[in-house]
Amino acid sequence: MSDISSSRTSAEIASQPAVWRQAAASLPRQTAALPRRGERVAVVGCGTSWFMAQSYAVLRETGGHGETDAFAASEFPVGRHYDRVLAITRSGTTTEVLGLLHRLKGSVATGAVTADPDTPVMQAADAVAVLDFADEESVVQTRFATANLALLRAHLEAENALPAGVLPLDTAAKDAERAVREPLDAAVLGAEQFTFLGTGWTCGLALEAALKMREAAGAWTEAYPAMEYRHGPISITGPGRVTWAFGRLPEGLADDVARVGGTLVAESAGLAGGLDPLADLVRAQRLAVACAEARGNDPDRPRNLTRSVVLQDGHV
Repeated sequence: MSDISSSRTSAEIASQPAVWRQAAASLPRQTAALPRRGERVAVVGCGTSWFMAQSYAVLRETGGHGETDAFAASEFPVGRHYDRVLAITRSGTTTEVLGLLHRLKGSVATGAVTADPDTPVMQAADAVAVLDFADEESVVQTRFATANLALLRAHLEAENALPAGVLPLDTAAKDAERAVREPLDAAVLGAEQFTFLGTGWTCGLALEAALKMREAAGAWTEAYPAMEYRHGPISITGPGRVTWAFGRLPEGLADDVARVGGTLVAESAGLAGGLDPLADLVRAQRLAVACAEARGNDPDRPRNLTRSVVLQDGHV
């Protein structure tokens, strides 16, 4: 199987290093929508945006910027106190997100990050950060998701609130240039099953990698916190199956994967020369496209999916 593709999704994946830098450069005009230091914040989204919210929530709270929770928009605990609610929505039209923002209007400060300034979210939120340069033609999200996290990460970096061990965004962008260029391993391209693992802020990245594989390729993928791997998920690991870890590996986990015959991918596991975990997600995106095309699927037009979930009459 080749990992060279002419799809639109692949072109958008390849653009990410430049898009991340553009997101960071746009920060001065986006800050009105972003959390202030010390605020108690909830971040909401659906699908990919929810997973990016999870990663940001851990980064922000661990970095000392303020207590932060992440929720699927449909599961937000209305009635719980927050100083600010930040919504992530590429399309600006997602029913659950808009419904929540309208429900919260006037009771709590709200912000949003979107790719499209000509959508209802511009009126639903108090302030909106627009990443129109990161918008996509593809149904499956790649560069908007990572550009959103790049913007939020750059904001924490500007406020000296990056957690220890998290690299500057410019380093992540340089790593992403490698992730776009270097070929994927044949053993990974030919695998039948994938388990993605994360720790701390990279748990959201693991969930997102698994979602990309399901969306684009219809592949059998799962995702867990890394320390949960031994509590059941290891039972499906074996020859022809991949365990892909974002972030540092728990002690002994590599030996566990080898013992049962699985293939371990740990390019962002804190080793010398390893990739920033966000850059490693780029490699997983490329894998999703390669697997989709090998199965005869069009990664630009995944089955059963649309760009935005808009429910009839706004019912959630």
